Parts: sequence; structure tokens; C-alpha cells
Amino acid sequence: MLRYPPISPGMAAEFLPGNRLTLLNSGTNYFPALLGAIDEAQTEIYLESYIFADDPIGREVARALCHAAERGVQVNVTVDGFGARNFASDFLPQLTAAGVRAMYYRPEIGRFHMKRHRLRRLHRKLAVIDARIAFVGGINIVDDNNVPETMRPRFDYAVRIEGPTLNQIHHAVRRMWEIVSWVNFKRRFRLAPVSAPCCDIAGTQTAAFLIRDNIRHRNDILNAYLDAIEGARNEILLANAYFMPGVRFGRALYAAAQRGVRITVLLQGKTDHPLLRYATQTLYATALKAGIRIFEYEKSFMHAKVAVIDGQWATVGSSNIDPFSLLLAKEANIVVRDPLFGKELKASLEEAIANGARQLLPEDLTRQAWHSRLLRWLAYGLVRALVGIAGYGQRHWHNHDIRPEE
Repeated sequence: MLRYPPISPGMAAEFLPGNRLTLLNSGTNYFPALLGAIDEAQTEIYLESYIFADDPIGREVARALCHAAERGVQVNVTVDGFGARNFASDFLPQLTAAGVRAMYYRPEIGRFHMKRHRLRRLHRKLAVIDARIAFVGGINIVDDNNVPETMRPRFDYAVRIEGPTLNQIHHAVRRMWEIVSWVNFKRRFRLAPVSAPCCDIAGTQTAAFLIRDNIRHRNDILNAYLDAIEGARNEILLANAYFMPGVRFGRALYAAAQRGVRITVLLQGKTDHPLLRYATQTLYATALKAGIRIFEYEKSFMHAKVAVIDGQWATVGSSNIDPFSLLLAKEANIVVRDPLFGKELKASLEEAIANGARQLLPEDLTRQAWHSRLLRWLAYGLVRALVGIAGYGQRHWHNHDIRPEE
């Protein structure tokens, strides 16, 4: 069995040089790269996804996984029991017949009850092939056009990774598989020994892999953001699908704005979760007063969770900046220190803003009807209640919530 170096609780990001990173914009770039890696797999595949949709992309990925298993590759698939709740009927028989080993994280049985643990989901989107190539990002196994027609196509990012940081990612997916196997009593799904990850120097880029869980890494992604924001000197560019920052995050942004950092936040203009969008809009007035620029992406459905700071620091991953990601879900982000990667991601986001986003101005808020403002306040209160139900009420909320302007 492989042995990995211990990871200290709440440790700072361990940046490793020598990586080769490829930024992948939406499914158009991501799925050809993923499918190509699966088709070339020789020994093992790990795939984690919150959603595994029964659509053209989902079926194509399933076929590729089946073909890999049939030629002797150990294929391990983990999906979330809520996000991929139809996976058992849509894909499990086909995958199992081919020799793919697949499991649910927290399977949902019967009706979805709003209990604490029900909100703690596997939200990671990861793939590791032959312990030599990894994919990290926000893209589920779902077709970009699997959204309402007015929201097509889905806009998101992932990163293809080779090099020393792969060791961290490989450790994380193996550990997740072991935990889910144990919880589900899947002894027959125990992992076979494999060769150590291929962590030879593959390029010149420096990166770290971070996870968020409820035991040893509760705040690793949050702390990485805070360290970068607190060190920002010129510019912060955030693009986040679901944005409702806590008090520490909000204070860090406002402090950066006060010292002259140019801050731009790109959010959804078209959403699949109106509740969170309305709750977020209660924070707009405070942010605009602080000098933070807010844009809403209206061209299509934006699902990205990325950031670039001072053109040198960047992150791409599954973690939203909201209480559900930062306090509850299992998440995974790649954090990069590299000016070329930062430049590429920044250029992509600036193009999205220029060609598909609308800037929110203070007068836009003053023109809102009273019932529209009331709806947003009610949404904000309901989100607070949901976080309380999850066990982060009085004890945790004041450490993470940022209040809208009264």
C-alpha cells in the first residue's frame, strides 16, 4: 500500500515547482482532454463528480470508462448521492457490467430531508489517470448545453496537471475512495497497490492542491484566499458562481479596497439557484460603496469558481465563496503561482466581462422596487436559516457571515 507524507491540520498551502498546467475553458476544452486521457489509461482511473448527467457528454464519458475497465484498467468512480441521484438507474448497470467500480457519497434514500448532514456534499470535480495526469476544476460530467436554452452554454474552467503537485491530488482521491468504501462497507472495493505517482519535473509552474473537509482541512481553501487577498497590491479579479462571503473574507476584500487595490467580482446573471443569487444581491450596496466593481455575466450560465490576484496568484476549483462550500461541502482547488498562468486566466475573464457581462451601478439598486428588495432580504434570511440547520448557527455564523448594509 502506498505511503504518503502526513498533512498537518489546517496547514498552509504547500507550493511545489516543476508542474505543467493547462487551463481548460469550459467543456469544449475539458472533455476532449479528459476523454483522451481516459482512452490512454493503462493502470488506474479515479473520477469524482458532483453531477454525472445522462446526456451526450455523460454517456460518452461512461463509454470511455467502460472501455478502460474492459482492457484491464482499475476504474474508480465516486459521485455525490444528491447531485447525481439518478446515477444508479442511468449508468450503474452499464458501468458495473464492464468492471467499473462506482460508489455514492452519502446516497439519498427516499425524500430529501433538510437535516444537517444532507447539506454536506461531495462537490469536488477531480480525475486522476495512471497517477501521472490530473484534472481539477469546477466542471461536472455534464454537457455544456444541458441547461435551459436561454442559458447555453455553461461557462466554467478546469486545469490539466502534470508534475510534483500530482502527488497531493493522487493522495486525495485515494483517501476519498477509501473513506467512501469503508462507510458503504464495500470491502470488495479496496484499492489494489499501484506504483507511486509520477511526480517528475514536467514544467516550470508552481502550484499547490487544496481540499476542504470537515476534519483536517476545514479552512485550507478559505485561508489560501485570505492570504492572497491580504497580500494583494494592485488587482483582485474574482469570478464565482455562488458568492456570499463570510466576515473574514469580506473584511479582507474591503481592507484591500481601502489600500487602493482594484477589485472586480464577476457573478452570475443567469442562475440555476435564484435563492442564492437574491441573497447575494443584498450585499451589493455595501460592496459598491467600498469601491468594489460588480459584474453579472448575462451571456450564458456561469459556473466558474476562479480568481487571479496581482497577475501572479490564481486558483481554479470547485469551491464557491459561500457558506455551503466554505463550511459544509467537500471541495478541491488548485492554487497557482505563475505569471503566465495568471495572465492567461485573467485575459479569459476580462474577455468574458467585456463580451458577456453587465456592470452593476449604485443607481441600479436605488431603482429596485420595494417588493424586489424585500424578496432579496427574505432570500438572505432563508440562506442564514439553512446554514443554521446545517449546524453552523450561533456558534459559527458570526465567524463567517458578512452582513448586508442595513
